[in-house]
Parts: sequence; structure tokens; C-alpha cells
Amino acid sequence: MSYQTTFTDLFDPARPATQTELPLTKPTPATQKQIDYALSLAEKTKSKLPAGITQDRTRLSKWIDAHKPAPSAFNDYPSSKQVGFAERIARLKRTQVPPECFRDRGLMSRWIDGNKPR
Repeated sequence: MSYQTTFTDLFDPARPATQTELPLTKPTPATQKQIDYALSLAEKTKSKLPAGITQDRTRLSKWIDAHKPAPSAFNDYPSSKQVGFAERIARLKRTQVPPECFRDRGLMSRWIDGNKPR
């Protein structure tokens, strides 16, 4: 005796999936902070926000990334507060802050951490 399986719907045409069967979620709306920043960028760059973009957080984030200004070359320099704090430490220890620290934020931070009064 042999047992042969039958597939009744093997040659039937496939039916298209309906929206209720697909696990698609609605896009998350953008936050108010995102919208405010995007509007300020649009004003600065004299461009318009695409219609309906505030209803999708991901699309708005991509638009912001494409339109935000390039980082400044001065971002690598230490802040005025870092320089002031380092100079106070140097006065207390009667030393000088190395000149290369004034050109690199990371070096200044490491110098401060290594020379902080305890």
C-alpha cells in the first residue's frame, strides 16, 4: 500500500496579499523638536519641506541629514571653558599647558584629566 500526498492548491493561481495580512506598521510621526529643527533648516537654506514629511520620523530625519550644514573646522579646538580651566590648573601647579593642547580638544581633555588637582 502506498501513500501519496496530494496538494490541492498546488496549481491554483496565487492570490495577492491583503493589507491586513502584511505586518506593515504606520510610520511614526516626527517629534516637535525634529519639526522645529527642520523648519529652521528650511528657512536657513531657503528650501521647502516636502509635503507630508512631518508624518514620518524616518523620512524627516533623512531630510535633516541631507540639509544640515557641514561641521565647522573649529569643532576640533578646545572650548574657552576648557582653556580657562587648564590655565587655572597650570597656574596652581606652576607649569604651562603644552601648546599642542590648544589645537586639539581631545589632547586638552587628557591634559586636564592628568593634571587635575586631587
